[in-house]
Amino acid sequence: MRALNSICVFCGSSEGDDERIVEAAVTLGKKMAQQQISLVYGGAKIGIMGKVADSVMQCSGEVVGVIPEFLKQKEIVHLGVHKLITTTNMHERKMKMQALSDGFITLPGGFGSLEELFEVITWSQLGLHQKPIGLLNVEGFYDDLLAMLEHMVHKEFLKKEDYKLLLVDKDIDKLLEKMKAFKSLKVSKWLKKDRT
Repeated sequence: MRALNSICVFCGSSEGDDERIVEAAVTLGKKMAQQQISLVYGGAKIGIMGKVADSVMQCSGEVVGVIPEFLKQKEIVHLGVHKLITTTNMHERKMKMQALSDGFITLPGGFGSLEELFEVITWSQLGLHQKPIGLLNVEGFYDDLLAMLEHMVHKEFLKKEDYKLLLVDKDIDKLLEKMKAFKSLKVSKWLKKDRT
């Protein structure tokens, strides 16, 4: 089993309209704190982002926020976190969050959450990291997205082995177990000595 000392959580800066999603965010934060898994996230105190961070801290867990300077006002930065890292831009933010994390979980969110998820899974597909990537499919929120990914596999635009890089579950405990058991066989195609 791999050690998960820190997990980066991608999620919405809005709370959405489903209280069950908010409850899942709070429960995830509690379970991370109970298992002594530090939270790395986008640094905001609003939306699902704030709910996860507050939950971790309420259970005496550690929280690291990473936010670009220009988003400090828009996303309303969380000044109560244990460590707040300010970056110059979005790309630096994502690089920093990836470097600080042993794995990733995506909760319901919007464009930003999807963009972060797909960038980190693309990095995994290319062999740039071998960290587990979890999708917490709360109340079937991502059912349509998963159907689209399966369609991509069917149409041979996405390899089945790459699709399996995304660990999916609706249950938090089961998702964490899948992440701890994850073994990546990906080797960077860009680092192979025989590439032309």
